[in-house]
Amino acid sequence: MGTTLFCGCSSFSWKYHQQIAPPCGFANSSSENGISRAKAVSGSKEKEETWGVLSRRSVFVSGISLASSAVLGFPGEGLAVVKQGLLAGRIPGLSEPDEQGWRTYRRPDDKSGGHGVGWSPIIPYTFRVPEDWEEVPVSIADLGGTEIDLRFASSKEGRLFVVVAPVLRFADNLGEDATVEKIGPPEKVINAFGPEVIGENVEGKVVSINTAEHEGRMYYLYELEPPHALITATAAGNRLYLFGVTGSGLQWKRHYKDLKTIAESFRVV
Repeated sequence: MGTTLFCGCSSFSWKYHQQIAPPCGFANSSSENGISRAKAVSGSKEKEETWGVLSRRSVFVSGISLASSAVLGFPGEGLAVVKQGLLAGRIPGLSEPDEQGWRTYRRPDDKSGGHGVGWSPIIPYTFRVPEDWEEVPVSIADLGGTEIDLRFASSKEGRLFVVVAPVLRFADNLGEDATVEKIGPPEKVINAFGPEVIGENVEGKVVSINTAEHEGRMYYLYELEPPHALITATAAGNRLYLFGVTGSGLQWKRHYKDLKTIAESFRVV
C-alpha cells in the first residue's frame, strides 16, 4: 500500500491514476493600480511612469505565455532558446564538443537550488547533448515550480528537463540515502509521477519499461507516446531525479536516435 503525502501544487502522489490537481495559479498583477496612481502625475512624468508599468506588465505577460503551455518538461514549440553564457545567475556546466560533436553537461557544484530550507545540497548529475542544444531559463512562474532544476532545448531536435523532487513527497520512511527501488518498482513509479509529467493519465501510453544499473545506482527508463517522451528516473540522497526528453512528431521521427541517446546518458554523480 502506498503512502500519500500532502504537499504543494506540483507534488506527486502514490495513488494510481490520481487526477491531476489544477496547476499553480499566477499571482494577480497589480499593474492597473500602478497606472491609476500614475494618472495623478502630470506631464512627462506621467507618461514615463505609465510606460514603465506597461513595460513591466509586458515582461510579466511574456513570461506567462512561455510557461502557460508547459506541464513540467513540455514547453511550447515557441519557447526561446537562450545561450547558456547569457543566462543571468547561471553557472555554465557544458563541456566543449567531443569528436562526435556532443557535449557533456554537469550540474555545477555551486549552482543554487536547495528546494527548501534544511535540504542538503543537490547531488550533481550529468548528461550528454548534441552541440546545438542550449540551456533554457527556468521561470519562477514555471508550472513545475521549484522542482524543475534545469531545461535544455534544440529548435531542431527537441527539449529536455530535469526535475529534482524531495523523496518526502512520496513517503516519510525513505531516509537520507534513498534509492529508486525503495520508492517502488518501475510500474508504480511511472503511475505515480507520469500524469504530472505528461499532463494526463499514462495508462496505455507506456511503450516500454527498462532498467539499467550504473556504478551501483538503479535507473528506470520509460518510453511513452503520445505524447512522445523518454523518461529516466533514479534517486540519490533525499531526492528523486526525473530526466525527461521530448519532441514533436516530426522531431521524433527524424531524431529519435539522438533523443534516446540523450535520455540514456543521464547519471547522478
